[in-house]
Amino acid sequence: MTMDPLVLLTDVDRATENLLRTAADLDPAVVGAPSLLPGWTVGHVLTHVARNADAYTNLLTWARTGIETPPYASPEARDAAIAEGAGRPLRDQIEDIRAAHERFADAGAAMPAQAWTFYLEHIKQPAAGVPWSRLREVEVHHVDLAQGYGPADWSDAFALRLLREIVSTARDDFPPMILRPFGIDHPLTIGAADDAPVVGGPTKSLAAWLAGRGDGADLTVSPDGELPTPARWK
Repeated sequence: MTMDPLVLLTDVDRATENLLRTAADLDPAVVGAPSLLPGWTVGHVLTHVARNADAYTNLLTWARTGIETPPYASPEARDAAIAEGAGRPLRDQIEDIRAAHERFADAGAAMPAQAWTFYLEHIKQPAAGVPWSRLREVEVHHVDLAQGYGPADWSDAFALRLLREIVSTARDDFPPMILRPFGIDHPLTIGAADDAPVVGGPTKSLAAWLAGRGDGADLTVSPDGELPTPARWK
């Protein structure tokens, strides 16, 4: 998957439209149904997707103008906004996501080339990383709706980049392992490779398993034994 933020903005457009199509086909009552995220309903996930778009719009605005514009006023304000919006009618949720995405897309289109190099402490990288961060949020939370869209629907490029990101940012509480995605020449390693189990399988399955969105049922482990238990990711 390209690192070009302008190309990734197009990917965000496509992923958002896919999510909105899923939402549009739902029974309105599903807003109150459980999602894959503990303690969150489908409405919580949808509201978070909208508010996350606004958060990244704020970061792009900060990068473009140099004026400090935090993603959220505070962690408490973030949580309160999600809780307050979760019970809204489905139609309102869909309109909110669409409007928030349009604000994000406009903010991306307004970015001059130099602004993409502006370092953003909140994401520990330049602003050029924002489109990927937003794409990841949309694709992973689309799965969290538990409404027919799963990791198998991710593109190969998205799954590989997600997998590599999880590996590169794995905390010390992640168990050591060597990952061998099908079709990838070089293994990916988490922790010390000495005596670490080798886990192989489709890239999408590996990414979903490490992200807590899959059970790893189609993965293999060598030497024979049970799969390691990944640490909680995001």
